[in-house]
Amino acid sequence: MAATAAATTSFSALSKHSLSLNTSPQVPQKAPPFLLPKTLQKPYLSHATHKTHITLSSKNPISDLVSTDKKSSDDFSSYFDDDDDKPREECGVVGIYGDPEASRLCYLALHALQHRGQEGAGIVTVNDNKVLQSVTGVGLVSEVFNESKLDQLPGDLAIGHVRYSTAGSSMLKNVQPFVAGYRFGSVGVAHNGNLVNYRKLRAILEDNGSIFNTSSDTEVVLHLIATSKTRPFFLRIVDACEKLEGAYSMVFLTEDKLVAVRDPHGFRPLVMGRRSNGAVVFASETCALDLIEATYEREVYPGEVLVVDKDGVQSLCLLPHPEPKQCIFEHIYFSLPNSIVFGRSVYESRHIFGEILATEAPVDCDVVIAVPDSGVVAALGYAAKAGVPFQQGLIRSHYVGRTFIEPSQKIRDFGVKLKLSPVRRVLEGKRVVVVDDSIVRGTTSSKIVRLLKEAGAKEIHMRIASPPIIASCYYGVDTPSSEELISNRMRVEEIREFIGCDSLAFLPLDSLKKLLAEESPNFCYACFSGKYPVQPKEVMVKRIGDFVDDGLNGSPESIDGGWVQAPLNQDVQKVSEAGKLSSLT
Repeated sequence: MAATAAATTSFSALSKHSLSLNTSPQVPQKAPPFLLPKTLQKPYLSHATHKTHITLSSKNPISDLVSTDKKSSDDFSSYFDDDDDKPREECGVVGIYGDPEASRLCYLALHALQHRGQEGAGIVTVNDNKVLQSVTGVGLVSEVFNESKLDQLPGDLAIGHVRYSTAGSSMLKNVQPFVAGYRFGSVGVAHNGNLVNYRKLRAILEDNGSIFNTSSDTEVVLHLIATSKTRPFFLRIVDACEKLEGAYSMVFLTEDKLVAVRDPHGFRPLVMGRRSNGAVVFASETCALDLIEATYEREVYPGEVLVVDKDGVQSLCLLPHPEPKQCIFEHIYFSLPNSIVFGRSVYESRHIFGEILATEAPVDCDVVIAVPDSGVVAALGYAAKAGVPFQQGLIRSHYVGRTFIEPSQKIRDFGVKLKLSPVRRVLEGKRVVVVDDSIVRGTTSSKIVRLLKEAGAKEIHMRIASPPIIASCYYGVDTPSSEELISNRMRVEEIREFIGCDSLAFLPLDSLKKLLAEESPNFCYACFSGKYPVQPKEVMVKRIGDFVDDGLNGSPESIDGGWVQAPLNQDVQKVSEAGKLSSLT
């Protein structure tokens, strides 16, 4: 890995980073309780007999940038898995210091984070000879690791990663953690997030002789560390992260240190805990701490670097961080209900989302059901507030593999029927409220409505526990391009007609913000508003399902075959309230 000229940082410059050494963890501040305001904005509501209450942009905000060489909307099924129409969290990370069974604990913690990524997993440890050893593979955590694989990972330091991806024959080489050697030793890294200036940084590094082995933006971080002129190691991380833009919650491993870093905006979660034997644990969610009996202590603060070694835990302020912009979708969909994320209970968040929907979008009904599993808690909240019984009207199969063989005589909505089975006794002749966490393309929702009608439901009223999604995410969530998002192309009434339900209502964005009260400015709502806290400077728009950004093999030029980049001579303009995007760079 060739060295490049990099900005140097001397110890005298530490004052700007507000360095402080903490041998004991900081006591987490208690998050303010949820406040349900007395007056809330009317929901985005559509009923078969009423006019819509909101107008969303019907013009694709990036239509001028997306290639027209694509199949028609009627052929979408050949591009997408319509039966899993949800945004996908890219990954989850774990770090463990000071436990003789670090690799096994890491394995269990990754299992607890399996919902954050199902396509690849990996663990890196430090053995008795101070050598970093790695095991990575494609598949679920239980498929990648077994007893013999874990025996290859001795030591009391470990980091781990679970990853999501949709495509790429070279996906194995992109499975993290990554390990690299440089002139002062070796380093491993696991990253959750997405860098919006990845291509620019990669081009600079390649111009100075760096050679890349993967197409993941995480590899850029390793190159920046290796080419940094600063010492000691954790200052190399600071030097590297000062050049990064976007979302990153990362854990690093060296021969004797574990380092956790969170970007200055705090887009993606990262928490710290401790086991009874003193071992320090970092993880994307507290559910991972629970499984390995680690006690939650606090979040890694936005813009913070935590260094764990034989001397204890040291805290370093990475950058003067702006207002935090934590991903609100962690509470809507990504995180498990039993996790504490950004200082708030995910279960409590979703329950109150359902209560708001019942208050602001009431409807006469006989039963409330959920689209499992992510819609269950919001449905419980809706049912409790409405005084209507909650029942399991849809049963989810947890045994559907990645591929399945369909009979030669086609079965309508085959994929959805494999995963969801209606309970006729609950639905027949009933007016049913169906609560789901979000609508992305609308394809799955329309199939679920058909499924419920076939089971005898008299009326179907969809209630969505999030605002309409009108914009793509650039901070570590795999979302479709904006033109594929149904709420960006249709009004609520048009969506209702497309889905085929009797009424449709979304959680109002203003009500969501009022619920968060004084913490509302600390969350990112870009997917609902199109207003990006960190403006993408290298906007690459997905064609219809061709590629995934970190699952390709080859140069950036080959990546351009699956992405459309904005003209470089245009200025970035802000996205309007309606989600329109006039130009990008």
